[in-house]
Amino acid sequence: MSTEDKLEQINMILTQISEDNSVPRNIRRVAVSAKEVLETGEGTPAVRASNALSMLDEISQDPNCTTHARIKIWNAVSILETIRD
Repeated sequence: MSTEDKLEQINMILTQISEDNSVPRNIRRVAVSAKEVLETGEGTPAVRASNALSMLDEISQDPNCTTHARIKIWNAVSILETIRD
């Protein structure tokens, strides 16, 4: 799977999280921010992935995060971890 395919898959996951009204607002906001970092952030794809990864890792620890959102975040994190330069 190419880096572009991985980024597209992560984009879809983050869009699902950000549009889900059952997910707390702060988690949706971070999902949107991580998506923006991946799309328009500075640096190589690996640097952008690392920045988004740290954001998502932080919200996955949030006790208010719903179970289904946490699973989607973990899926996105596992894909982000595979992005290398």
